[in-house]
Amino acid sequence: MSGRCAVAARRSVGAKMGFFERWLTLWVGLCIVVGILLGHLLPGPFRQVGSLEVARVNLPVAFLIWLMIVPMLLKIDFRALHRVKEHWRGVGVTLFINWGVKPFSMALLGWLFIAHLFRPWLPEGQIDSYIAGLIILAAAPCTAMVFVWSHLTEGEPHFTLSQVALNDLIMVVAFAPIVGLLLGLSAITVPWETLLLSVGLFIVVPVIVAQGWRFKLLASGGQEALDATLKVLHPVSLTALLATLVLLFGFQGEQILAQPMVILLLAVPILIQVYFNAGLSYWLNRKLGEAHNVAAPSALIGASNFFELAVATAIGLFGFESGAALATVVGVLVEVPVMLSVVRIAIASRDWYQRGAAHG
Repeated sequence: MSGRCAVAARRSVGAKMGFFERWLTLWVGLCIVVGILLGHLLPGPFRQVGSLEVARVNLPVAFLIWLMIVPMLLKIDFRALHRVKEHWRGVGVTLFINWGVKPFSMALLGWLFIAHLFRPWLPEGQIDSYIAGLIILAAAPCTAMVFVWSHLTEGEPHFTLSQVALNDLIMVVAFAPIVGLLLGLSAITVPWETLLLSVGLFIVVPVIVAQGWRFKLLASGGQEALDATLKVLHPVSLTALLATLVLLFGFQGEQILAQPMVILLLAVPILIQVYFNAGLSYWLNRKLGEAHNVAAPSALIGASNFFELAVATAIGLFGFESGAALATVVGVLVEVPVMLSVVRIAIASRDWYQRGAAHG
């Protein structure tokens, strides 16, 4: 979150932050529990915070995401963006996973688990709606949070930024046709306000702010000033990540406790889809001889979701109380803890990956 992975961060900011990072899974679990309990015990305040939205984008959550990603974007040197073409294999793999595999694999998993295996335990009238929500979720690749996951794995920041920007451009033209094809609908109403506002809030504005800040730091104090600022911002980013978890689970605290079985069953195909797509992307990059610092963010981008767009689309098509809306919300709930587990796998398997890539 300081622009280095957890291992490098421990070297640079000392043992205390190393302790927090080593036990990040524990803090995540505690924040999930605290969020659910607070959302149940104090539903009023959470409803008020949850209502602070513009085009289905929650402003407090957007602010916390800013605190997470701006420090990471400080590390990006735009003069080095031209080197991304060296990683054309990673770009190709990520695009293939995001647009050629992910939405279709989720449609298959939804049909298998929701329409068949779990059907006896789900409300019959919501089966098709649940599947629709899962497909909508899978058809929207993640934007902002990918910077968090990429930096935790010491991913190549210029590759991550360029891949996210490319996905956003493709999403403008491909999201509606893919969703319409898989749902069998002739007309999909894309929530353009949500899509454009999210791209602006989570990509364009943070990049401008970070690059302006970077220029000022380098001009006034050089690399030392930049490194010192990143060191100070490191715990801020971690705190923002945990606070985001409390808010997201607090918003849905009552719903989680009201229908835990439905949420658990909906989470199963989402979990399988995340690990399948991340694993396939990681394996393909290894086979093609791509560097680990590209393969890790490629796998993470291929597995994560643009949940603001998914939730807005599901509500627009099927209504706020629909099974589709609930399915996309479940995607929101599992996103952070599951992606952190993928981060851990990518870090733990780095040596294995590099041995194979070296012979690829």
